[in-house]
Amino acid sequence: MSGSLRPGQPWGTEESGPADLEVAGSDGMLASVVGRGVADPLVRFAAAPDSDLARAVGLVAGAAPTGVALPVDVLDVAADAAAVGTAVGVGLAVNSVVVGVAPDRLRAWHRPADLTVEIDGAPVDAAAATTLVVMNGQYLRGLDVSPRGHPGDGVAEAQLYALAPGARRAMRSRLAAGAHLPHPAITVRRAHRVVVRAARPVPLELDGAPAGRISALRLELRPAAYRLLV
Repeated sequence: MSGSLRPGQPWGTEESGPADLEVAGSDGMLASVVGRGVADPLVRFAAAPDSDLARAVGLVAGAAPTGVALPVDVLDVAADAAAVGTAVGVGLAVNSVVVGVAPDRLRAWHRPADLTVEIDGAPVDAAAATTLVVMNGQYLRGLDVSPRGHPGDGVAEAQLYALAPGARRAMRSRLAAGAHLPHPAITVRRAHRVVVRAARPVPLELDGAPAGRISALRLELRPAAYRLLV
């Protein structure tokens, strides 16, 4: 399997062979196909115009790939039996996972989500947090939520949002340009494994789409899970 990006190392290699998988549509559709068990697949992705992953890697909707294959990470997602609503089970996200209220939808009336969070085995204070975002890519609904995010560097970015109600509108106004960070009420950590527990069921988003409500979740970054033609 191809290795993940290292500092100073070129990302991607020339690829002339046929794709193992052909996918058209959303980031969620890409995740569902990549998760079918093919080892290190070469993927041709006809991305929907709103694909956040495509934006992060510079894949233009409708353009023919140039023959460069990028090794791309994924997030393995597992919810326990406490999950309710849409069945989550075990799956993948190629771009983002949100627990609680997404930052672009956070309003003054949203209360803390009663989360307990561990990142790479270390507890993180989440008592006042309304939101946990784990980003493999850079964008969420076209907003620059993780300005330093990179889908091939072998690490995710976890963000815990614990903003006071009166500070949330200003934060949302800065998301498009990535100017919401740094922020004293947003904890940012590099992450490979994240464990989340909630005192009550909270909303879950995978790759920008609703995925029911959960009480416990485990995430693990899987480096270079597939190669994306761009």
